[in-house]
Amino acid sequence: MSSGLTIVYTGKGKGKTTAALGLALRATGYDKKICMIQFIKGSWHYGEMDSTKKLEPGFEMVAVGKGFVGIIDDKSPKEDHEKVAKEAIRISNEKIQSGKYDIVILDEINYAVNLDLISVADVLKLIKSKSDGLDLVLTGNYAKDEVIEIADLVTEMKEIKHPFQKGIKAKKGIDF
Repeated sequence: MSSGLTIVYTGKGKGKTTAALGLALRATGYDKKICMIQFIKGSWHYGEMDSTKKLEPGFEMVAVGKGFVGIIDDKSPKEDHEKVAKEAIRISNEKIQSGKYDIVILDEINYAVNLDLISVADVLKLIKSKSDGLDLVLTGNYAKDEVIEIADLVTEMKEIKHPFQKGIKAKKGIDF
């Protein structure tokens, strides 16, 4: 059995969650079992909520977050976001330790650390606790140096140009 990898998709450019979902799509083709835990998204409706259901039973998505923190229409106190982020850590640990999955994706976990909803120590503990055969994927901008150091593969998405710069709003099927 090959050794499981720790993979990080980070950077200011688009495509971090999309890269993780692309990996999941490929893996389901090989009958791999995948679980994706979303740390920030959760209260909004977005395309992957529906599309990932088409990958079941090999793919499980757990949306834990309360939505974007401190932007757009967020009226929740930071303490509420901290509470659900800590719950996402608990669920992540449970899924990682369960032995049921070949791949666990911790979507937007790097944002949760950057927003001080959870600690980098929480993330490092999850990484260090994974079994040798499990591939662990972490997404979100602002990956901490300690996470980058321990990871096996790190890809940084770099924004060159973005439609928002022209006043073009988020587009269904492209941005959410």
